Amino acid sequence: TIGDSTYINSNLTLVDDYKIKIGRDVLIAPNVTISTTNHPLHYKLRPQGQMYCKKVVIEDNVWIGCNAVICAGVTIGKGAVIGAGSVVTRDIPPMTLAFGVPCRVIREITDEDFNAFNPDPGI
Repeated sequence: TIGDSTYINSNLTLVDDYKIKIGRDVLIAPNVTISTTNHPLHYKLRPQGQMYCKKVVIEDNVWIGCNAVICAGVTIGKGAVIGAGSVVTRDIPPMTLAFGVPCRVIREITDEDFNAFNPDPGI
């Protein structure tokens, strides 16, 4: 499912063998991949087509940067920002900036971030 006012840029890939929930007002940059599917680690199981799926949840007001990969079973909390090129293999808490390979929380997003980039002090 995709919430209202979500913006999806070019080349989004959804491997949706299971549920993907994208909230409201989410920004998804170009070339993002979201996958609910995974395969066994042991090579003897893979040729038989063994796989498993886990849902992906992207809560409201998340921004996902270019070329990010969101793996099966991940929840990205409300208001979080995922940096470009990140590989998200675990849950990301709300209102945090996270990036890297693997993706890790760098810091919380605070009112200082709001004030630093707000062109309209009346908001």
